Amino acid sequence: MKYVLIGCGRISPNHIAAAQNNKLELAAICDIDPSCMEDKVRKFKLGGSVKQYTDYREMIETEKPELVAICTESGKHAQIALFCIAHGCNCIIEKPIALSIADADAIIGAAITHHVKVCACHQNRFNKSVQIIREAIDMNRFGRLFYGTAHIRWCRNHEYYDRASWRGTWEQDGGALMNQCIHNIDLLRWMMGGEIDEVVGMTDRLNHDYIEAEDMGIALIKFKNGSYGIVEGTTDVYPNNLEETLYIFGEKGTVKAGGQSVNVIEEWRFSDLLDDPEEVKAKFHENPPNVYGYGHTPLYADMINAIAQDRQPYVTAMDGKRALELVLAIYKSAAEGCRVKFPLEACATMDFAGRFPDAEKSRK
Repeated sequence: MKYVLIGCGRISPNHIAAAQNNKLELAAICDIDPSCMEDKVRKFKLGGSVKQYTDYREMIETEKPELVAICTESGKHAQIALFCIAHGCNCIIEKPIALSIADADAIIGAAITHHVKVCACHQNRFNKSVQIIREAIDMNRFGRLFYGTAHIRWCRNHEYYDRASWRGTWEQDGGALMNQCIHNIDLLRWMMGGEIDEVVGMTDRLNHDYIEAEDMGIALIKFKNGSYGIVEGTTDVYPNNLEETLYIFGEKGTVKAGGQSVNVIEEWRFSDLLDDPEEVKAKFHENPPNVYGYGHTPLYADMINAIAQDRQPYVTAMDGKRALELVLAIYKSAAEGCRVKFPLEACATMDFAGRFPDAEKSRK
């Protein structure tokens, strides 16, 4: 299957490795900065057979790939995806799928019109720990779901933002919730039934006066099935990443997944006694080298199979929209000081430009 990559920044090595692990034909890569492409060519020993482009439109029209990975700054995802979809390309879109509800809807609609598959890259759904929790949900082992919590306690320093000027901006990124926390926010919504009644949120910028958006957010979520959710996300933790943790509490079960990126089962308690908690903890334990985990390779495998079998991928464009919708609802609630009812309509990160008006625009 002919594959190309658009965007050769921080996350691109995970995509290239996943493509190679799945034996895709990597035909070309694209970035507006040639040095970023050269770095990946050296790192992965890609050689001369992999072409390099600085214009993704030229690459798509020339190479005519079957599968495209979009790994640019978030604010460009929709524009690039719509072009690729219109040219018949199946797409894996890095999170978030877009920065507005309208753009997410446009991607979903275009995929239907042009009969292509679109996968939102929420790779943590493929974590072994997450998969066993989802299996317990599907088997109704928790009984009635009471509430779940998502904690993302990470660190992002000045150096991180200096490496890319789009980070932390409303136009191209959003803040901690949209960039760093959306993976666990996606898991929480997915596990707790998906459909939301209302959200109450608060956000602030406590320690990064050189970015436009928030570095801390908290929210309370009321799901339509009567359960609740709590989100706590920040990039203010000193001196480095602490944890990304997901709790699920039900009438017949309690589960905690933690580690760097929800990759370790730390608590496993069920009234049905179907399995040994200690064996589950030992078996569903991964120790990835960074917060990106091991999920990209199975996500790619699923997408390749979805294209071959003409089915929807495990993580759909609609799933990407649902995660985006929840983050935008938290932003809206925090900005307006109100409860936000679902579904959320006509909302975008740019609606919150100026939310923290003392932001220092320059990078030191």
